[in-house]
Formats: sequence, C-alpha cells, structure tokens
Amino acid sequence: MSVVRPFKAIRPKKELVEDVASLPYDVMNREEAKKMAEGNKKSFLHVVRAEIDIDDSISQYDEVVYNKARNNLDEFIKEGTLVKEDKPKLYIYRQIMDGRVQTGLVGCTSIDDYMNDIIKKHEFTRPAKEQDRINNFDYCDANTAPIFLTYRKNDEVNNIIHNWIKFHKPLYNFTSEDGITHIVWDICDDETVNRVSEIFDGIDYLYIADGHHRSASSVKVGLKRRKENPDYTGEEEFNYFLSVIFPDEDLFIMDYNRVVEDLNGNSETEFMDKIKEKFDVKEYDGEGQYRPEAKHKFGMFLDNKWYELTSKEGTFDKEDPVNSLDAAILQNNLLDPILGIENPRTNDRIDFVGGIRGLKELEERVNDGMKVAFSMYPTAIEDLIKVADAGKVMPPKSTWFEPKLRSGLFVHRLSD
Repeated sequence: MSVVRPFKAIRPKKELVEDVASLPYDVMNREEAKKMAEGNKKSFLHVVRAEIDIDDSISQYDEVVYNKARNNLDEFIKEGTLVKEDKPKLYIYRQIMDGRVQTGLVGCTSIDDYMNDIIKKHEFTRPAKEQDRINNFDYCDANTAPIFLTYRKNDEVNNIIHNWIKFHKPLYNFTSEDGITHIVWDICDDETVNRVSEIFDGIDYLYIADGHHRSASSVKVGLKRRKENPDYTGEEEFNYFLSVIFPDEDLFIMDYNRVVEDLNGNSETEFMDKIKEKFDVKEYDGEGQYRPEAKHKFGMFLDNKWYELTSKEGTFDKEDPVNSLDAAILQNNLLDPILGIENPRTNDRIDFVGGIRGLKELEERVNDGMKVAFSMYPTAIEDLIKVADAGKVMPPKSTWFEPKLRSGLFVHRLSD
C-alpha cells in the first residue's frame, strides 16, 4: 500500500514561472549553474545551487551556502515570487519532449514507505551527495526538489488524470529554453484528491526512477525531525517528501554511455584480441556513429573508427536481473577485466555521457584526450522494476531519464 497525499505547495506566480523553473541541481556543475542563472534573479538555481551567489573560493558544501539557500527561498516567498496554497492539493504535471508526452501526479510520499521498501530503490547512494541535499532540505526547511517515482500503470488513475485535464484549465503552460513543454493542473476537488489517495493505497509499490540521493536525504531529514520532536504523530509534513509519480508506460530512458581515458597498458591490437574473447566485433560500415539497435549490442569508438560489439552466447546470466543488463555485461566482460575499472563509481579513468548529448559527444571526448568510448542500448523501465523487485542494485549510470523534472515548480515545507 503506497501513501500519496496532498500538500500545500509553495509555487511560482503564473507570470514568473518561466523565470523560476530551473533544471535539477545535479545535471550541472557550479560553473554551468552560474551561467544558467546569469541575469535571472528569479531562477530557482539560487535555492538548489546557492553557491552561485557565493564567492568561488568558498566550497559549495560550506554552511554559508546552505544559509544562502534558505535566505534566497525566504526572499522569494517574501517578495511574492513564490506563493503558498491555502489548502492541500495534488497536481498533474505533463511534459512534452519531441512530441512524446509523460503525465504524472505531484504529491507527497511517506518516509516510512521508503524505509519499509514500499518505495523501491535500484541504486546505491554516496554519503557526500546525500549530505549535500540533507543540508539543503534541512536549512531550507523544505523539499526544494521532487523525487522522480514510477508505478505500474493503473487505468483508474489514468482516467482521473485524463478527465481532469479535459475539463480544467492549467495553472502553467510554458516551454523551457531546452524546447520541453511543461503543463501543470491543480486538483482542487477534495473528493478527487481523496479518490486518488485511495487508489494508491491499493498499489503495492512505487519505484524510484531518478533521485536516489534526494529521497535518501529527505528520509534522513525526516528522521532528524522525528528525533527533535519525540511526540510526533506521523502526520507532520516532515514525515513526507515531495514526489512526481509517473506511470511506467510514459517514461523514456535514454542511453548512458561511457568514455575511458586509456587502454590499461594494452596496445590496440592486444585490446581488440581480448575483447574478441567475449564479444563478436566488426567494423561499422554505416554513416555517422554506431547506435546499438538491440540489447546486448554495444558501439565502440577507437582510433577514429566505430565498431559493433555483440555479446557472445554464455558470457552472462540471462536469468539474473542485474547481470543480464548491458551496463553489467560491459562492466563484467570488458571494463573490469580488460581496462581495470573495478569500481566505476570511484575510478577517475572512466566518465559517463548522458544520451541527451548525442553520440557525437563521444567522438569529441575521445578526440579531446580520452582513448575509447562505448555507446549503449537504453535500459528498459521493465528491467529497472525487475531489479528493484529483486531487491538488487543496478550498475552505476544505467539509466538517463528525459525529460528532467524542473525544480521550483513545487516546494514542500517541512514544518507546516
């Protein structure tokens, strides 16, 4: 049984929403964030990446940054850039990218569901990245960015969303600078809100699609507040965190590619000979870059040439939900044994390139100093759910979801 409940959102004035809404904090570095917010004092990057307002000599993890985030959020509310709803609501959030539509619900989910594995995970988190968002949420007294969740589609939820959209005008309807359209409706009818919550009460599991660090951080802030308030009832807002919840059929996962800076002491001939033990290899004779067209196929860019790699029969366990993933096959049969990258989470010889950047980016990275690049076939949402249901963890950087959720459209205050 999954808890999905309404909340009193803090959200932008309609006429300011395009200025406020920003890309999520974790798809950019400090320099990029500063450039994105340049000339826009309303950008929500001033809250989720407040280091852009602090001298570069100060660490982005310094306490002064989190205090600045809180001050910026408070100022947005004080000046009326952000306004607070007078009643709890759920919201519908639709994104349109290249003609593809995904439509989800915005509400709050339970930290207890997270701890009891009703909200299922598929990635490990890094303590330093967790602590960063713990500080941001705790100092701001708010979930300043939503968690991206999914669930197995439910026809009744789909019908409620469809009918609400059909008969109600949106709060927001704008296209961001990256060409993605964002449309938001508020579900202000209590009966409809209650029915949605009842339906989710009958849905067994929610799954984290993106935002493992944000969700873990939200839970730890909630537990901290519980400790500070030993008489808590469980109804306080700090027991819940901000989520956008999409049906699995709507989601689009792009490829998440790899580049490596050297061949681990191998000559190119030695490297190719070793690869051929586990992969069928042929030189790509098509135009442009090689994009894998099926599972268990990979592209490789080496010495200004593209190659097609196909996993040989018997080189991985087809029945294992993790080891049958392409990211695991490449890791177990090539990156680790041949290139010596035992732990891609911590090894600085490997980097990852989201599919949104295109395969030309892989060629450019190799031409700029990396040695070899690998293009991947996208992970399926069904594979993600299988891994989560098995209680296992996917290899690092297995999924790249597009479009990204905009930050600043909804803020959930923890102390209300």
